[in-house]
Amino acid sequence: MNNIKNNINVLKEKIQHLLKNKTELKKVKIVAASKNQSVEKIQIALLSGIYNFGENYVQEGIDKIKKLKKNNQIIWHFIGKIQSRKTKLVAQNFDWCQTIDREKIAILLNKYRTSKKPPINVLIQVNISEEPNKNGVSIKNYQQLAIIVSKMTNLKFRGIMALPKQTQGKIQYRDYQDVKNIFNVLKNQYESVDTLSLGTSFDIKTAITYNSNMIRIGKSIFHN
Repeated sequence: MNNIKNNINVLKEKIQHLLKNKTELKKVKIVAASKNQSVEKIQIALLSGIYNFGENYVQEGIDKIKKLKKNNQIIWHFIGKIQSRKTKLVAQNFDWCQTIDREKIAILLNKYRTSKKPPINVLIQVNISEEPNKNGVSIKNYQQLAIIVSKMTNLKFRGIMALPKQTQGKIQYRDYQDVKNIFNVLKNQYESVDTLSLGTSFDIKTAITYNSNMIRIGKSIFHN
């Protein structure tokens, strides 16, 4: 368990090294991708200063949310493929949904988000590499979806999420530039847009170089 604390310290040092000054470290949110991780490991990460956690599977995430409900510091992100039949559970239990990829999902999240809670923070997932088997709205259609999402009263449109293609372990820099460009366009169009969720354990350096301010890290935090 102590490895988690050490891993987080190393991760923060790595991010700090990539940034210009210490104050910028606070601008980069680390979302611990906690899929298949125990509640005990999440608690260790919490004690090490990580407050954002991302879950890929709805029921697994809800089980953890219930077990840790007494800790009001935790911010829960849904970062997996979102199915229509699971949108009600996401809307009612998570603080963020990073994977809106079509109008139907936006409508259902808005419908099921209770007015007793603040609007759920949402990101549009963009299929930046235009891979046929990957989720996300196409580059051609992201603007149309952004208009729809921004009008939903129970959603707070915060920005975009992307998973650029990796070809034989090599980074495709053009995709990262395209993601950055799309984010800048939306940021200029919508006052609420402030989040670019880009980067995993594999591509932290590249993601931050292209102005990501939210990274989704699993392996680099939870590995032994």
